[in-house]
Amino acid sequence: MEEGNHSEATEFILSGLTDRPELQAPLFGVFLLIYVISLAGNGGMIFLITVDSRLNTPMYFFLRSLSFCDLCCSTVIAPKMLQIFLAEEKTISRTACAVQLYLFLFCVDIECLLLAVMAYDRYVAICNPLHYTVTMSRQRCNLLVAGVCAVGLADSLILTYFTFRLSFCRSNIIRHFYCDTPPLVALSCSDTRTKEIVMFASTCYIIVSSAVAILLSYVCIFSTILRIRSAEGRCKAFSTCASHLCAVVMFHGPQIFMYLRPPSSYSMDTDKIASLFYSLVIPMMNPLIYSLRNREVKDALRKVINKLLTQS
Repeated sequence: MEEGNHSEATEFILSGLTDRPELQAPLFGVFLLIYVISLAGNGGMIFLITVDSRLNTPMYFFLRSLSFCDLCCSTVIAPKMLQIFLAEEKTISRTACAVQLYLFLFCVDIECLLLAVMAYDRYVAICNPLHYTVTMSRQRCNLLVAGVCAVGLADSLILTYFTFRLSFCRSNIIRHFYCDTPPLVALSCSDTRTKEIVMFASTCYIIVSSAVAILLSYVCIFSTILRIRSAEGRCKAFSTCASHLCAVVMFHGPQIFMYLRPPSSYSMDTDKIASLFYSLVIPMMNPLIYSLRNREVKDALRKVINKLLTQS
């Protein structure tokens, strides 16, 4: 569809990361490797937590949910992205674009809220250890995850609905490697003020509220840790939070940069880099962060490997 053709777009063309032909094959190899590592890491984390009874605690219950979310997030983005690198046809139908946007927003919302729930779990474990078992019962953990999913479903549905209410008649070329809200809004020839207000409100509600909840939890956590008299006790308490804190910083940094900046500062190239980071790199890194810094996960992995070796 050329500029100035005002018929409504029924399909879109994803421009991908780059239009340089000599980079398509190398980038395909790099992101295929990232996707495979993400699948193996998150799938392995889910398997370990499921089969090892020592990991049957609220912290690992939430970590398994986070791994499943990361696995889904990378699967929503990576297959179509890999296809774009090699295929001459880079089109995606309007329906498929809406589905991809909806699923991706759903995964992002869940990850935001799960990180906040995990911060609350660490707050209870460190600040109220005597009440931890009662406060973080299995029923409450299930309710927290169900609530996270319900909020994510509603929010992603609202954002997708308002995005695809817009008219796309300027062009059908999405200058991105997947269907995301900012490049779709940039294509619209209708008034986008309502959509931008909804998007800003949603971002404040999901990202900012979860970030504030995490910040308040860690203020209480660090205050409690500093009151611990022994250096060994402080180190042990902090080590239980280090992996989660690292995951929070990696995830919320690009998110806040992407969605809470003024529209005048929008840059497609910068947008692609930030999108790559939180849609593919973070899902690959999270299992590594939680496994390399976690003795219980490493012990569970060692146990599974030894069992496989003895059976063979």
